[in-house]
This record gives sequence, structure tokens and C-alpha cells, in this order.
Amino acid sequence: QVNLVESGGGSVQSGGSLKLSCQTSESTLNKYFMAWFRQAPGKEREGVAVMDPDGRTIYADFARGRFAFSQDYAKKTLSLDINSLQPEDTAVYFCAASTTITRRLDLLNPRSYAYWGQGTQVTVSS
Repeated sequence: QVNLVESGGGSVQSGGSLKLSCQTSESTLNKYFMAWFRQAPGKEREGVAVMDPDGRTIYADFARGRFAFSQDYAKKTLSLDINSLQPEDTAVYFCAASTTITRRLDLLNPRSYAYWGQGTQVTVSS
């Protein structure tokens, strides 16, 4: 069982920045696929970025350039830095973990992930 706890969400104005964190319960960062997802009201959950056990990171198209996924092995923490926030970034952001993903096209598919945090709300006002 992997426990994940997100924090760092909040309300910001357009153009602002936030740093989201995900505390893990064990040394998952070099054993699991770790990912960030988001879900806006009335929309499906979508992948933001994923880091594989070797530390390689893949971003969704919309996330390249404004989102940065990092990890701290010692603190067992994942981070997601988001810059130039826009109202369309308003969503609940989740971190997730998976033990095995074999196909690249499944890396940002929420159905590939068995472990989820409770989410942290990000609200961006114009």
C-alpha cells in the first residue's frame, strides 16, 4: 500500500505560480511510476506529467514549459511547480503511483494508476 498526500494548492491570480507537493509513505520514487493528474469541474481527469523509476519525465503537451516535475528521494517527496497560471489550470491536482506501465501511451492514462492521493485544489482567477 502506498500512501500519497498532496499539499500546496490555493487560490492565485492569473500569471501567478504555485508549488504542489506530494508526500509518499515509502521509498517509491525509484520503484514506481509517479504522476500528477488534474481534474477540472465537469471534466475528465487528465495527466499532467509522469516520472518513471529511472527518473525520466514526460509531460502532457499543455504542460510543457510551464510545469516542472521534480523529486526529493531523501524526503520521499514529489513536487510540481506551475508557472504563469491561467484560469484554465483551475482543477483538483492529484499525485498517483503505479508499479508497472508497459506502454508509453498508458503513462498519462489515469486507469494505469492504482494509488492516489486525496488531491489539492488549485483555483486561478483572472
